[in-house]
Amino acid sequence: MVNKSKLHLLDNATTVRLSETFKLLGDPTRIKILTILSNDEMCVCDIAATLQMGQSAISHQLRLLRSARLVKFRREGKEAWYSLDDNHVVVLLNQGLQHILHN
Repeated sequence: MVNKSKLHLLDNATTVRLSETFKLLGDPTRIKILTILSNDEMCVCDIAATLQMGQSAISHQLRLLRSARLVKFRREGKEAWYSLDDNHVVVLLNQGLQHILHN
């Protein structure tokens, strides 16, 4: 974990990667997907049903989240099952939530 005193030491590549992660987190649908996946592993069809969206739209969002290593997947037959990549994603969501709820 990076502490406050080391934030000024971020190189350009790290700054760009961090910025792109925050851009991905800036979409309400992706936040909903991450929130859903924080509870359990799910397939695209179940995520789509929960959010009342098309499977192709969900697949597109999951592809973006995978590219940023926010979610991972495993294949079971023809279905792909998605879950959060690691606990850091939950920490990011919780920290953001605490920030907006802070008075």
